Amino acid sequence: MSTTHPSGPAAGSTPPPRDAVSTSEPIKAIRLRHPWRVVFAVLLMAIFALFVIDAAFRPAYDWPAVGKYLFDRRISMAALVTIQLTVFSMVIAIILGVILAVMRLSPNPVVKSVAWFYLWIFRGTPVYVQLTIWGLISLIYTSIDIGIPFMDPWVSFSTNAALNTFTLAIIGLALNEAAYMAEIVRAGLLSVDKGQEEASIALGMSWSQTMTRVILPQSMRVIIPPTGNEVISMLKTTSLVTAVPFSLELFTRSRDISAETFNPIPLLIVASIWYLFFTSILMVGQYFLEKRFSRGVGDRQTDKSDPAPSTGAITGVVPVIGSGQPTVVLPPKTDAPGTTGDGGAR
Repeated sequence: MSTTHPSGPAAGSTPPPRDAVSTSEPIKAIRLRHPWRVVFAVLLMAIFALFVIDAAFRPAYDWPAVGKYLFDRRISMAALVTIQLTVFSMVIAIILGVILAVMRLSPNPVVKSVAWFYLWIFRGTPVYVQLTIWGLISLIYTSIDIGIPFMDPWVSFSTNAALNTFTLAIIGLALNEAAYMAEIVRAGLLSVDKGQEEASIALGMSWSQTMTRVILPQSMRVIIPPTGNEVISMLKTTSLVTAVPFSLELFTRSRDISAETFNPIPLLIVASIWYLFFTSILMVGQYFLEKRFSRGVGDRQTDKSDPAPSTGAITGVVPVIGSGQPTVVLPPKTDAPGTTGDGGAR
Protein backbone atom coordinates (compact mmCIF):
# COMPACT_ATOMS: atom_id res chain seq x y z
CA MET A 1 0.00 0.00 0.00
CA SER A 2 1.40 3.37 -0.98
CA THR A 3 0.61 6.81 0.33
CA THR A 4 0.41 9.90 -1.81
CA HIS A 5 -0.27 13.54 -1.15
CA PRO A 6 -3.60 14.78 -2.58
CA SER A 7 -1.80 17.68 -4.30
CA GLY A 8 -0.09 15.33 -6.74
CA PRO A 9 -1.51 12.66 -9.04
CA ALA A 10 -2.11 9.13 -7.81
CA ALA A 11 0.60 6.57 -8.47
CA GLY A 12 0.29 4.93 -11.84
CA SER A 13 -2.17 7.54 -13.20
CA THR A 14 -1.60 10.16 -15.87
CA PRO A 15 -2.31 13.78 -14.81
CA PRO A 16 -4.84 15.58 -17.03
CA PRO A 17 -3.41 18.19 -19.45
CA ARG A 18 -3.68 21.79 -18.43
CA ASP A 19 -5.66 22.67 -21.56
CA ALA A 20 -8.42 20.23 -20.56
CA VAL A 21 -9.24 22.22 -17.42
CA SER A 22 -11.45 25.13 -18.35
CA THR A 23 -14.00 27.26 -16.61
CA SER A 24 -17.54 26.16 -17.52
CA GLU A 25 -20.06 28.84 -18.43
CA PRO A 26 -23.27 29.08 -16.39
CA ILE A 27 -26.31 27.43 -17.93
CA LYS A 28 -28.93 29.86 -19.12
CA ALA A 29 -32.29 28.31 -18.25
CA ILE A 30 -35.27 29.27 -20.38
CA ARG A 31 -38.60 29.12 -18.60
CA LEU A 32 -41.24 27.00 -20.27
CA ARG A 33 -44.34 28.79 -21.46
CA HIS A 34 -47.80 27.54 -20.55
CA PRO A 35 -50.29 29.58 -22.57
CA TRP A 36 -53.29 27.37 -21.78
CA ARG A 37 -52.61 27.70 -18.07
CA VAL A 38 -52.78 31.48 -18.38
CA VAL A 39 -55.98 31.26 -20.44
CA PHE A 40 -57.59 29.00 -17.82
CA ALA A 41 -56.59 31.37 -14.98
CA VAL A 42 -58.02 34.38 -16.83
CA LEU A 43 -61.24 32.44 -17.50
CA LEU A 44 -61.61 31.57 -13.80
CA MET A 45 -61.06 35.19 -12.79
CA ALA A 46 -63.65 36.37 -15.32
CA ILE A 47 -66.23 33.86 -14.04
CA PHE A 48 -65.59 34.91 -10.43
CA ALA A 49 -65.89 38.60 -11.31
CA LEU A 50 -69.17 37.99 -13.15
CA PHE A 51 -70.54 36.07 -10.15
CA VAL A 52 -69.62 38.87 -7.73
CA ILE A 53 -71.12 41.56 -9.96
CA ASP A 54 -74.30 39.55 -10.45
CA ALA A 55 -74.64 38.85 -6.70
CA ALA A 56 -74.11 42.52 -5.87
CA PHE A 57 -77.11 43.64 -7.94
CA ARG A 58 -79.44 40.66 -7.54
CA PRO A 59 -82.46 41.79 -5.47
CA ALA A 60 -83.11 38.35 -3.92
CA TYR A 61 -79.97 38.63 -1.78
CA ASP A 62 -81.24 41.88 -0.23
CA TRP A 63 -77.88 43.15 0.99
CA PRO A 64 -79.39 45.98 3.10
CA ALA A 65 -81.23 43.32 5.15
CA VAL A 66 -77.97 41.37 5.48
CA GLY A 67 -76.27 44.44 6.94
CA LYS A 68 -79.22 45.05 9.22
CA TYR A 69 -79.25 41.58 10.82
CA LEU A 70 -75.53 40.78 10.68
CA PHE A 71 -74.86 42.34 14.10
CA ASP A 72 -78.36 41.96 15.46
CA ARG A 73 -78.33 41.10 19.16
CA ARG A 74 -80.34 37.93 18.62
CA ILE A 75 -77.89 36.72 15.98
CA SER A 76 -74.80 37.59 18.03
CA MET A 77 -76.19 35.79 21.09
CA ALA A 78 -76.98 32.76 18.94
CA ALA A 79 -73.41 32.82 17.59
CA LEU A 80 -72.10 32.77 21.18
CA VAL A 81 -74.32 29.78 21.98
CA THR A 82 -72.96 27.99 18.89
CA ILE A 83 -69.40 28.52 20.12
CA GLN A 84 -70.36 27.17 23.56
CA LEU A 85 -71.90 24.06 22.03
CA THR A 86 -68.78 23.50 19.94
CA VAL A 87 -66.28 23.97 22.78
CA PHE A 88 -68.12 21.92 25.41
CA SER A 89 -68.88 19.09 22.99
CA MET A 90 -65.32 18.88 21.66
CA VAL A 91 -63.74 18.90 25.13
CA ILE A 92 -65.91 15.99 26.24
CA ALA A 93 -65.40 14.21 22.91
CA ILE A 94 -61.61 14.50 23.06
CA ILE A 95 -61.42 13.17 26.64
CA LEU A 96 -63.79 10.30 25.89
CA GLY A 97 -62.05 9.64 22.57
CA VAL A 98 -58.66 9.23 24.27
CA ILE A 99 -60.20 6.75 26.72
CA LEU A 100 -61.83 4.77 23.91
CA ALA A 101 -58.58 4.76 21.89
CA VAL A 102 -56.66 3.30 24.84
CA MET A 103 -59.43 0.73 25.29
CA ARG A 104 -59.16 -0.24 21.61
CA LEU A 105 -55.42 -0.83 22.05
CA SER A 106 -55.88 -2.79 25.28
CA PRO A 107 -54.87 -6.48 25.25
CA ASN A 108 -58.02 -7.26 27.26
CA PRO A 109 -60.57 -8.63 24.77
CA VAL A 110 -63.57 -7.52 26.86
CA VAL A 111 -62.36 -3.90 27.09
CA LYS A 112 -61.49 -3.88 23.39
CA SER A 113 -64.91 -5.31 22.47
CA VAL A 114 -66.80 -2.71 24.52
CA ALA A 115 -64.91 0.11 22.80
CA TRP A 116 -65.52 -1.44 19.38
CA PHE A 117 -69.25 -1.78 20.12
CA TYR A 118 -69.44 1.90 21.11
CA LEU A 119 -67.75 2.97 17.87
CA TRP A 120 -70.00 0.66 15.87
CA ILE A 121 -73.17 2.21 17.31
CA PHE A 122 -72.24 5.89 17.14
CA ARG A 123 -70.43 5.77 13.79
CA GLY A 124 -73.11 3.63 12.19
CA THR A 125 -76.14 5.84 12.91
CA PRO A 126 -76.73 9.43 11.70
CA VAL A 127 -76.07 12.19 14.19
CA TYR A 128 -79.51 13.69 13.48
CA VAL A 129 -81.15 10.43 14.55
CA GLN A 130 -79.05 10.33 17.71
CA LEU A 131 -79.98 13.91 18.60
CA THR A 132 -83.66 13.10 18.05
CA ILE A 133 -83.40 10.14 20.42
CA TRP A 134 -81.71 12.33 23.03
CA GLY A 135 -84.58 14.77 22.69
CA LEU A 136 -86.98 11.92 23.54
CA ILE A 137 -84.86 10.56 26.38
CA SER A 138 -87.45 11.61 28.96
CA LEU A 139 -89.94 9.19 27.36
CA ILE A 140 -87.43 6.35 27.64
CA TYR A 141 -86.14 7.18 31.12
CA THR A 142 -88.66 9.21 33.09
CA SER A 143 -86.29 9.55 36.04
CA ILE A 144 -82.60 9.34 36.84
CA ASP A 145 -82.04 6.99 39.79
CA ILE A 146 -78.82 6.71 41.80
CA GLY A 147 -78.32 3.65 43.98
CA ILE A 148 -77.81 -0.12 43.92
CA PRO A 149 -79.47 -1.85 40.95
CA PHE A 150 -82.75 -3.72 41.65
CA MET A 151 -83.15 -1.91 44.96
CA ASP A 152 -84.81 1.33 45.99
CA PRO A 153 -82.78 4.28 44.68
CA TRP A 154 -80.98 6.55 47.09
CA VAL A 155 -81.66 9.65 45.03
CA SER A 156 -84.08 10.11 42.13
CA PHE A 157 -84.41 13.04 39.72
CA SER A 158 -86.92 13.76 37.03
CA THR A 159 -85.21 13.58 33.63
CA ASN A 160 -86.84 16.76 32.38
CA ALA A 161 -85.70 18.63 35.49
CA ALA A 162 -82.13 17.28 35.46
CA LEU A 163 -81.41 17.59 31.73
CA ASN A 164 -82.42 20.65 29.75
CA THR A 165 -82.23 20.86 25.97
CA PHE A 166 -78.84 22.62 26.01
CA THR A 167 -77.31 19.81 28.07
CA LEU A 168 -78.91 17.15 25.90
CA ALA A 169 -77.51 18.83 22.78
CA ILE A 170 -73.99 18.78 24.25
CA ILE A 171 -74.32 15.13 25.30
CA GLY A 172 -75.61 14.08 21.89
CA LEU A 173 -72.89 15.92 19.96
CA ALA A 174 -70.09 14.83 22.31
CA LEU A 175 -70.96 11.12 22.33
CA ASN A 176 -71.17 11.04 18.54
CA GLU A 177 -67.90 12.94 18.07
CA ALA A 178 -66.07 10.77 20.62
CA ALA A 179 -66.38 7.79 18.29
CA TYR A 180 -64.50 9.65 15.55
CA MET A 181 -61.92 11.15 17.93
CA ALA A 182 -61.17 7.66 19.25
CA GLU A 183 -60.09 6.50 15.80
CA ILE A 184 -58.05 9.67 15.25
CA VAL A 185 -56.20 9.23 18.55
CA ARG A 186 -55.69 5.52 17.90
CA ALA A 187 -54.17 6.27 14.50
CA GLY A 188 -51.83 8.81 16.08
CA LEU A 189 -50.69 6.37 18.76
CA LEU A 190 -50.07 3.65 16.19
CA SER A 191 -47.99 6.03 14.08
CA VAL A 192 -45.25 6.06 16.75
CA ASP A 193 -42.73 3.27 16.31
CA LYS A 194 -43.01 0.42 18.81
CA GLY A 195 -39.33 0.81 19.61
CA GLN A 196 -40.02 4.16 21.28
CA GLU A 197 -42.12 2.46 23.94
CA GLU A 198 -39.61 -0.36 24.36
CA ALA A 199 -36.79 2.14 24.81
CA SER A 200 -38.81 4.04 27.42
CA ILE A 201 -39.45 0.84 29.36
CA ALA A 202 -35.75 0.01 29.18
CA LEU A 203 -34.98 3.41 30.70
CA GLY A 204 -37.28 2.64 33.63
CA MET A 205 -40.09 5.03 32.67
CA SER A 206 -43.61 4.26 33.84
CA TRP A 207 -46.58 3.91 31.48
CA SER A 208 -47.83 7.44 32.20
CA GLN A 209 -44.36 8.90 31.69
CA THR A 210 -44.00 7.00 28.43
CA MET A 211 -47.33 8.29 27.14
CA THR A 212 -46.91 11.92 28.21
CA ARG A 213 -43.21 12.36 27.41
CA VAL A 214 -42.59 10.04 24.46
CA ILE A 215 -45.68 8.70 22.68
CA LEU A 216 -48.15 11.60 22.77
CA PRO A 217 -45.69 14.37 21.75
CA GLN A 218 -44.70 12.35 18.68
CA SER A 219 -48.27 11.37 17.80
CA MET A 220 -49.61 14.92 18.02
CA ARG A 221 -48.38 15.78 14.52
CA VAL A 222 -50.68 13.02 13.25
CA ILE A 223 -53.58 13.83 15.61
CA ILE A 224 -53.73 17.62 15.19
CA PRO A 225 -54.76 17.93 11.49
CA PRO A 226 -57.82 15.62 11.61
CA THR A 227 -58.78 16.98 15.03
CA GLY A 228 -58.83 20.50 13.59
CA ASN A 229 -61.09 19.26 10.83
CA GLU A 230 -63.39 17.66 13.41
CA VAL A 231 -63.63 20.92 15.38
CA ILE A 232 -64.66 22.77 12.23
CA SER A 233 -67.12 20.01 11.41
CA MET A 234 -68.54 20.21 14.94
CA LEU A 235 -69.09 23.95 14.54
CA LYS A 236 -71.32 23.25 11.55
CA THR A 237 -72.95 20.16 13.07
CA THR A 238 -74.40 22.33 15.84
CA SER A 239 -77.01 23.41 13.28
CA LEU A 240 -78.61 19.96 13.75
CA VAL A 241 -79.42 20.39 17.45
CA THR A 242 -82.87 21.57 16.42
CA ALA A 243 -83.69 17.84 16.52
CA VAL A 244 -83.33 17.81 20.34
CA PRO A 245 -85.08 20.38 20.05
CA PHE A 246 -82.79 23.30 20.92
CA SER A 247 -83.54 26.53 19.07
CA LEU A 248 -81.06 29.10 20.40
CA GLU A 249 -78.08 28.27 18.17
CA LEU A 250 -77.13 30.30 15.10
CA PHE A 251 -78.90 28.51 12.26
CA THR A 252 -82.18 27.87 14.05
CA ARG A 253 -82.27 31.41 15.41
CA SER A 254 -81.72 32.94 11.96
CA ARG A 255 -84.39 30.65 10.54
CA ASP A 256 -86.87 31.79 13.20
CA ILE A 257 -86.16 35.44 12.37
CA SER A 258 -86.62 34.77 8.66
CA ALA A 259 -90.00 33.18 9.44
CA GLU A 260 -91.04 36.52 10.95
CA THR A 261 -89.75 38.66 8.08
CA PHE A 262 -90.74 36.25 5.25
CA ASN A 263 -87.27 36.88 3.76
CA PRO A 264 -85.12 33.77 4.38
CA ILE A 265 -82.21 34.35 1.97
CA PRO A 266 -80.60 37.36 3.76
CA LEU A 267 -80.75 35.52 7.10
CA LEU A 268 -79.10 32.47 5.56
CA ILE A 269 -76.32 34.72 4.29
CA VAL A 270 -75.95 36.23 7.77
CA ALA A 271 -75.60 32.77 9.33
CA SER A 272 -73.09 31.76 6.66
CA ILE A 273 -70.96 34.84 7.31
CA TRP A 274 -70.79 34.04 11.02
CA TYR A 275 -69.91 30.40 10.31
CA LEU A 276 -67.16 31.50 7.90
CA PHE A 277 -65.80 33.93 10.49
CA PHE A 278 -65.50 31.24 13.18
CA THR A 279 -64.14 28.69 10.72
CA SER A 280 -61.42 31.09 9.58
CA ILE A 281 -60.26 31.60 13.17
CA LEU A 282 -60.17 27.84 13.74
CA MET A 283 -58.18 27.28 10.54
CA VAL A 284 -55.56 29.82 11.61
CA GLY A 285 -55.27 28.17 15.02
CA GLN A 286 -54.96 24.75 13.38
CA TYR A 287 -52.16 26.04 11.14
CA PHE A 288 -50.05 27.26 14.07
CA LEU A 289 -50.68 24.08 16.07
CA GLU A 290 -49.58 21.93 13.14
CA LYS A 291 -46.50 24.10 12.70
CA ARG A 292 -45.58 23.76 16.37
CA PHE A 293 -45.96 19.99 16.62
CA SER A 294 -44.25 19.38 13.26
CA ARG A 295 -40.99 21.01 14.31
CA GLY A 296 -38.00 18.94 13.26
CA VAL A 297 -39.99 16.78 10.84
CA GLY A 298 -38.51 16.74 7.35
CA ASP A 299 -35.38 18.70 8.25
CA ARG A 300 -32.43 18.04 5.94
CA GLN A 301 -29.97 15.60 7.42
CA THR A 302 -26.25 16.20 7.01
CA ASP A 303 -24.80 13.96 4.34
CA LYS A 304 -21.86 12.05 5.80
CA SER A 305 -20.29 11.74 2.36
CA ASP A 306 -19.90 15.52 2.09
CA PRO A 307 -16.35 16.87 2.16
CA ALA A 308 -14.93 17.81 5.53
CA PRO A 309 -15.91 21.40 6.29
CA SER A 310 -12.46 22.38 7.53
CA THR A 311 -10.29 21.21 4.63
CA GLY A 312 -12.76 20.41 1.85
CA ALA A 313 -10.85 17.16 1.24
CA ILE A 314 -12.33 13.74 0.58
CA THR A 315 -10.58 10.82 2.17
CA GLY A 316 -10.88 7.26 0.98
CA VAL A 317 -9.20 4.51 -1.00
CA VAL A 318 -8.81 4.62 -4.77
CA PRO A 319 -7.38 1.84 -6.91
CA VAL A 320 -4.00 2.21 -8.62
CA ILE A 321 -4.11 1.30 -12.29
CA GLY A 322 -1.79 -1.52 -13.14
CA SER A 323 -0.49 -2.23 -9.63
CA GLY A 324 -3.43 -4.16 -8.15
CA GLN A 325 -2.94 -2.33 -4.85
CA PRO A 326 -5.13 0.48 -3.48
CA THR A 327 -3.79 3.94 -2.88
CA VAL A 328 -4.79 5.79 0.28
CA VAL A 329 -5.52 9.48 -0.30
CA LEU A 330 -4.84 11.51 2.82
CA PRO A 331 -6.20 15.00 3.51
CA PRO A 332 -3.71 17.84 3.58
CA LYS A 333 -2.14 18.34 6.97
CA THR A 334 -2.62 21.59 8.80
CA ASP A 335 0.73 23.27 9.30
CA ALA A 336 1.64 23.95 12.86
CA PRO A 337 2.76 27.49 13.76
CA GLY A 338 6.38 28.03 12.90
CA THR A 339 6.61 25.19 10.35
CA THR A 340 6.34 24.91 6.60
CA GLY A 341 4.11 22.63 4.61
CA ASP A 342 6.83 19.93 4.36
CA GLY A 343 7.22 19.79 8.14
CA GLY A 344 10.56 21.62 8.17
CA ALA A 345 11.30 24.50 10.53
CA ARG A 346 11.63 28.05 9.20
